[in-house]
Amino acid sequence: MSLNMNSTFRDVRKSAFHRSQTLVYRNGFAVPRRPTVGIGQDPLLSEQLIQQQISELSSETPYITRGSYQEQGLVEDFIPAYVALDKKVLRFYAYFEEDILFSPKEQHRVCPVVIYYYLEDDSICIFEPRVENSGIPQGERIKRQRLPRNEHGEPYLWKNLNIGMYLEVYGVKYNITQCDAFTKEFMESEGIVLNDPQPMPVDPYGQSRKNTLPSHITPSNFDQMQQFIDMDRKVLRFFALLDDADALFADTRAVTIQFYLGDNTVEIREVHEANSGHDPFPILMHRQKLPKTFKATPHMYIENFPSCVLEVSKSEVEEYYTPKDFQTGQTMKLRGRRFLLYDCDGFTKEYYQKNHPDIPMKPSEVPNKTSLVQLRKKEVPPYNGFGSLEDSLQNCLYLIPEPPKKNVLKMLENNNKVLCYSARMESQNPDDDGRLFILSYSLANDMISIYEKPTRNSGIIAGKFLKDTRISKPGSSSENPEFYSPADFAIGATLHVFGRRFVLTDADQYVLNYLESNAGQIPHQTLLSIHQKLGVRTENNQAHDQNGDDVAEPSS
Repeated sequence: MSLNMNSTFRDVRKSAFHRSQTLVYRNGFAVPRRPTVGIGQDPLLSEQLIQQQISELSSETPYITRGSYQEQGLVEDFIPAYVALDKKVLRFYAYFEEDILFSPKEQHRVCPVVIYYYLEDDSICIFEPRVENSGIPQGERIKRQRLPRNEHGEPYLWKNLNIGMYLEVYGVKYNITQCDAFTKEFMESEGIVLNDPQPMPVDPYGQSRKNTLPSHITPSNFDQMQQFIDMDRKVLRFFALLDDADALFADTRAVTIQFYLGDNTVEIREVHEANSGHDPFPILMHRQKLPKTFKATPHMYIENFPSCVLEVSKSEVEEYYTPKDFQTGQTMKLRGRRFLLYDCDGFTKEYYQKNHPDIPMKPSEVPNKTSLVQLRKKEVPPYNGFGSLEDSLQNCLYLIPEPPKKNVLKMLENNNKVLCYSARMESQNPDDDGRLFILSYSLANDMISIYEKPTRNSGIIAGKFLKDTRISKPGSSSENPEFYSPADFAIGATLHVFGRRFVLTDADQYVLNYLESNAGQIPHQTLLSIHQKLGVRTENNQAHDQNGDDVAEPSS
């Protein structure tokens, strides 16, 4: 056995006196690492001493306390800060003053803010509450971050915050005036005594808006700006019917009348329905003030004065429409048109109950609801005789006619199945009376074709008399026609084909076989007439065969 001269060996007589690593980083936080003893490994001597001390202390505890060592909870589990302080936020209320330049109404503005301190990572967020219609960009002033406390970059801690102090951040001083209950309880539990709450100063411009405006010449207690602030985005909505009885095409349309309480303007929108025939223009009247009564002017007394083409100014209007003028169940005339108000929405009902309880807002029945969208039944014009009935109907239903639908399954089952009959024409004209024809009925598409047999010295050209056509029975209407079928083709029956009469005289054997296979759909008289006719012909053929005159002897 040979040894490698380059190999080294650890001196087992030496002891390791270095301090082992006791912390491990998980998710960016230092967590103590408990020693683990594996197979074939010995714990360090320092770790053995620690375990020996713990065992000695545990042996002395029964003389002092009751219960086991684990039940006493002498050794608590380590809880990281991001777990113990998760979702725990201190909230302070503060304000800052902003100087206003070049304004005669205000010199400075008081802006309230809310300071959020997150105990998890000592970050701070400053938020300014939003005020509707203020015209000032508000909201989050400073995003969540650690704010520097001094020029050395040391961050603000919860120990540095208190009521009555100034929090100077990025050149702005925030005066802390108050805090919430959780913040007060937390600070007192940590031994910090909070100062007394301070009142929030009043914004001078906001206070001036609440005071009544001074009256000089014409006293007025109505403030349009205050109305806009209080009533903005509050709309009364009425459901009405527009009656255009005087128009060329009289119609009744469904509309919605919206009254904006912010500035007393009215807007009328049309409820568009599909296939109504009207252009999809939703706004019937743009948002504007509607004059109710006009002042007496000289041109009003002049007959045929074109006042409708002149714009109405404010000096000519004495009174505009207000919410008091709208009531369900009544007909109003707006811009020369009549509107029937039959219902309103829930907000409108609550507004009238609170502000105008003397005006009842009860919904009324809609007269002639079908007139909202006229559902006129399409009248099919009478059949003019050109082409088939199905093709003519497609011209009435579609702008670009489509071919009529066919029963494909029936065509596949009855392909090349034809019933043939012999027929004779009946006519008052002696030249046409008695002409012989072959009538063919196609089971695939229920069409009839007529072929004339050639007759010597008749002077009539034989051949196709009628191409494949569906023939309706006499007396049936063009809207619901009733066509001939095999059930009507009895021997001796008369068929009326476009003003001519044909009498069926005979049929082939295939007709009898088909009618017997569908006996449930064929009348008994039709089946009996064909059976008798074909039965007599069969007996004559058998008797003729027995005489042997025209029967050829079979070859041996």
